[in-house]
Amino acid sequence: IDAVSLMMEDLAYGLSKRRVTISTSGVVPALERMRGLTDASLAISLHAPNDELRSQIMPINRRYPIRQLLQAATDYIHSLPDRRLPVIEYTLIAGVNDHRAHARELAALLKSFPCKINLIPFNPFSLSDYRKPSANVIGNFRQILQEAGYTVTIRTTRADDIGAACGQLVGEVEDQTRRSSRHRERNSRGKPLVEPDVANLNRAAETVR
Repeated sequence: IDAVSLMMEDLAYGLSKRRVTISTSGVVPALERMRGLTDASLAISLHAPNDELRSQIMPINRRYPIRQLLQAATDYIHSLPDRRLPVIEYTLIAGVNDHRAHARELAALLKSFPCKINLIPFNPFSLSDYRKPSANVIGNFRQILQEAGYTVTIRTTRADDIGAACGQLVGEVEDQTRRSSRHRERNSRGKPLVEPDVANLNRAAETVR
């Protein structure tokens, strides 16, 4: 909250409240504490249309289920002077949450929760078995939601060709972490990280003499 306040403070960054968005995976008590402390825009990382599937994708749902999250979000939106629409963020994962039935279920779930929906095609990386849906599947999912009356956007993926898109960097960090672990293990066994070139060292010593 302090960081958000600083971003919108005229004597600091001076950003408009419409340009500052708090995105939450669903920590309901924190969302409840936001009321009266900030009027930043709200985005909810939902990613599933029901509790069973969301709990598999996002374990936090086991503690704060969807209905409880949407109620806390509704209370926050009602506390805003202009009651601007929140954004539902929904990452589409091939074969997991991208079926037509999921789109219809999502439309029904949000029927009494005015919002905009941002569809995010999954960005695959080496440590995950999840895959990105086809353009046709993504388009069909959006169409079902649009026909239900929702404003729907599809997030443009950037830098996925170099593994730097949203969510992909975790693979690189994890890989580096594993390499660091191997280095530490070698050190613990008394082996140097780089084997010295003894011949070059001897020649260098002869040159100095």
